[in-house]
This record gives sequence, structure tokens and C-alpha cells, in this order.
Amino acid sequence: MCVVELFDGSYDGDNPEGVNMSERSSVIFNNKISNKVYKKAVKNRKKLVKKFGDDSSMTYPLMITENPILSPFIGVKNIGVDHNLSNDTTEVPKNKSRKVTNLNPQPEFDENSLVVGNIRMGFGHYRISMAIASAAYHMGYTPYWYDLHSFETTTGGKVISHLNDLYSFGSRLSQKYSLFNKFYWEPLNSEGFKKLSYNAMDQEMSKLMTPAFRQLPKQIPYIATHVWPAQAAVHAGVEKVVNVIPDNWPMALHLAEGSIHTVQTPSAYLGYRTLKNMSKSRINHPMSANDIVMTGHYVDHELVENIKADNEKRLKRLNVGGAKRFLITVGGAGAQKEIFVEIIRKLLPAIRKNKEVLYLNVGDHFSVWEDLIHDIPELKEQTQTYFDKWEDTVSFANGALTNEVSGIHAFYHKDVYAAVYSTNLLIRSSDVLITKPSELSFYPIPKLLIKRVGGHEAWGAVRSAEIGDGTLECETKELTLQMLDLLLNEEDILTQMCHNINKANEIGVYDGAYKAVALATGFEGEYK
Repeated sequence: MCVVELFDGSYDGDNPEGVNMSERSSVIFNNKISNKVYKKAVKNRKKLVKKFGDDSSMTYPLMITENPILSPFIGVKNIGVDHNLSNDTTEVPKNKSRKVTNLNPQPEFDENSLVVGNIRMGFGHYRISMAIASAAYHMGYTPYWYDLHSFETTTGGKVISHLNDLYSFGSRLSQKYSLFNKFYWEPLNSEGFKKLSYNAMDQEMSKLMTPAFRQLPKQIPYIATHVWPAQAAVHAGVEKVVNVIPDNWPMALHLAEGSIHTVQTPSAYLGYRTLKNMSKSRINHPMSANDIVMTGHYVDHELVENIKADNEKRLKRLNVGGAKRFLITVGGAGAQKEIFVEIIRKLLPAIRKNKEVLYLNVGDHFSVWEDLIHDIPELKEQTQTYFDKWEDTVSFANGALTNEVSGIHAFYHKDVYAAVYSTNLLIRSSDVLITKPSELSFYPIPKLLIKRVGGHEAWGAVRSAEIGDGTLECETKELTLQMLDLLLNEEDILTQMCHNINKANEIGVYDGAYKAVALATGFEGEYK
């Protein structure tokens, strides 16, 4: 067993032991934050403490459980709070936190352990976590899933839940009200989150998440797929934190000074390296080269390993005139139902003639399915459903790799891991993925990229179109249907995308997950 040191500091509100946490809120990569912004950040943190409770003196016992969905595929184990170690079983008010005093020894980790720190905010950060865990498992490590959002009784968990609800609500409003999207949501997601001042606010807020780290070894390899778990780990004294940045649009939102930042593209590297346009009127002091690495796209090992074979099958179906297989995924916010309705209506005539196939994954949003069959009544009777039947979903996905398929197949799973990972399973037998240009725009499958949800996502489509493994962003219904028509009736675009994916794979474009794991662990062997 690896001998490791635990974080034993305490955070008493303004004066933590060991780490000068306020410094990361007042100076970011040698760029001084104004006193006005810093004081506002401190005030906001205190406001959150007043609303959600102060657990800064608490130590939460951790427990390890098997992840029944992911473990058979990528060896994932879950880390959670062990509430059974507290004698107090009374319900905790929203603005209070449970005092845990009856501690058992910490879970045992060894030299092959790796923690993936994450939160569920939509599906994107979970999806990237799965890619990291998959690569780690392939490279000989045991990935531990460390979801701060799931620590529901902690102050940090309550704050994350509150902010996640606000973000999901904003995403849905942005799709419903064009003026809200134009004048608030798009500017917030593209320019508001870009500023160093926003990072200062988050740095203060993420201090509230540190109590969850007291039972976690300081020296364990730790990869965060959302900035809050990265910031919290740094504040808590974890020694080797890799901060996996998801987007292709540089934003100070994603900075966690004290960690190693990874990005997926050269343009993101330059934007983050220089902290370009992250202050209103000044040229910022740049990040050090030691603080940032361009790794490539974060993609699961089982998808990268099979890129060539899966593309050969796609090209074969094209060459023999086989039915093209379209996969539509609905993200965690459940937005964009209207455009999905138009796409499905466009596909239905060809599906009835067995010329096309549709996979429809509504994730854990059953209401999306109900809305779709309300708008397209004939959809229900023509669809084979896999609703909360994980074994059937796995069986279908495996069979579709070698068997002929026809018709419409809809997937819904209440379990969030199954909801997200079912898309991974279905990608391999799909010919075209229809999705917004978020985390899936970096995946090695031909993609039709529909309208974004938030301005930052636009640059995912730019990257995909430049590599040639996906379309430009289709911002309107008309552009989406035009592109869909070309994919249905012509062969050149899909053929080029398959060849471009193979070329990108040869130069390591999709190797980002492996490289992030190597950064955290010091792995020096062959990973492919």
C-alpha cells in the first residue's frame, strides 16, 4: 500500500491553516484583482455560508462503493460520504451542515489509484470524466469517481446543486426566449465567464468545498473535469491536480491556479497561455508554460481503440447503399426539443422505407420523450424503446456493431451513468451523431452540429469543422435541415469525415485522456 499524507488543515472562514487561500482570489497568475472585486467575492462566499451552512470545522468520512454501470466497462469505483458513521440521523436543515465525529479509518488507496474529481452540470463534465476514467483503467489504474455534487449534506454540495439548477434553468430559457439568449445568456457564456474577475468569485466560492477533501490523500493523482473540484483540491492541499478544461473558447472561469491545466486544441492553448481578453483593458501577465499542456481531445479508450474499425464499417455501409444510422443525443439541460422534432420528421419517411435508422437517447429526461411523442404522435408506435433496461441497451449496442438494424430505437435511463454512457455505447455503430457543439464535438464520429446552447460552445463546432470530423454549426432550423438533406442523399461529406477522423487519429488528436492521466501519474509507457 502507498503511504500517503492526509490534508489535516482546517478552514475557519477567513483564516485557513497551511494555505493562503485568499491569495488566489486577489492575484491570479500575477494579475492583481481589484479590491472591489475581491471584497465582492468574499461577501458572496459569506452569503453562501449564511444560506447553506458552515461546515468548515467538519471532517466527512469517505466510503468506496462499486459503480454498477461503469465498473464492468472502465473499472470505476465511487467515493462518497459515509453517513452511517454519524450517530445523528436527523434531517439537516438547508442552512446547516451535519457534524460528523464518529470516524472509521479512511478508505485504502494504493499506487494505482487515481481520483477523477467532477460534478454533474449537464452531461458534459460527466462525459469527460468517463473518458479520463476509461483511459486510466486501460493504463492500469483504478479510477475513483469523486463527485462533489453528490455530497449533498456538505455546504459545498448544496452550493453546487443551487448553481447547477440556475445554469440548467438558464439553458432552457435561452432556447425558449431569443431576447434572453441574445442579451443575457450568450454574452454571459462567451464574455462574462471570460473575465479574471469571474474566476476570483469562483475561487472564493470553491473554498466552501474543501471539507470533503480532509479524508482524501494529499499525494493521490487527482484529475478534475470541472474547475470547482480543481480549485477546491488546490485549496485543500492536494499536491498534483490536473485541471481538464472542457471548452475550445478560453475563459477565466476554467482557471485553477496551482493545478496543471490541459486543453484540447492549439488555439485554446494560446488563448489560455496569454490569458487573452480576460481583463477589460489590459494585457495580462501570461500563464507559465509549466501551468498548461495541450493534450488533444478527451475521448474514451474504447472509442479511440476502435476508430479505424468503426470507420471501415461506416464506409462499407456507404459503399453498398446501406441504411445510414443517425444518433441524436439530448444533453443534461434537456434543451433544443424543437429542432429535434424537425429532424425526426425529416428522417421518418426514409426510416419507414428502411433507408435510414434512428437512435434517440433522451438521457435521464423522460419528459423529453413525452414531448416528442406529443408533437410527433406516430413516433411512439414506430419506436422500439429501451427505457430503464440497461442490459437491453448494452445488448442492442453490442449487437448493432455486427448486425443489421432498422427502425427507431429510443433510450432512456433514470440512472445518470447509464444515461450518459449509453451514448458512448451507441456511437460505435452510428454513422452520424447529431448534437450541439459541446463536449461531443470533440469525439471521433461524423457529426451534424446543431445550434449551440451558450456562446462558448460555438468554438467546438469551429474545431470540428477545421479538423473535418463534423459540420459547421447549423444555427437555424433551415441550415440544419439543409445539412441533414446532404447527409441523407450524398456521400461526399460522410466519406470525407471518416477519412479525416482516421488522419486525425494517426497524429494523436484524440489522445487527450491518455495524456491527462500521464500528467497526473507520471506514466511513461505506451498507452495505445
